[in-house]
Amino acid sequence: MKKRYSEEQIIGFLREADSGLSVKELCRRHGFPEQSYYLWRKRFGGMTVSDAKRLRELEAENTRLKRLLAESMLENEVVREVLRKKW
Repeated sequence: MKKRYSEEQIIGFLREADSGLSVKELCRRHGFPEQSYYLWRKRFGGMTVSDAKRLRELEAENTRLKRLLAESMLENEVVREVLRKKW
């Protein structure tokens, strides 16, 4: 699923709201629902662009490490099953 707005744009929207623009006006001007604004504020509130990039990198690394752990656990389980059958 392609995201409509980049993290940099979202952080820019949040800064506009912090500068005094009302949420309704901001949403109308940029064409997104208020629910999205509050979801973004919960996720990106107080972040800078570099923080958002670092968060994306950490999430990607975390996903990769979780996949490696799952594969390792699967391999261990297969080895245990083979050893049980041999004895």
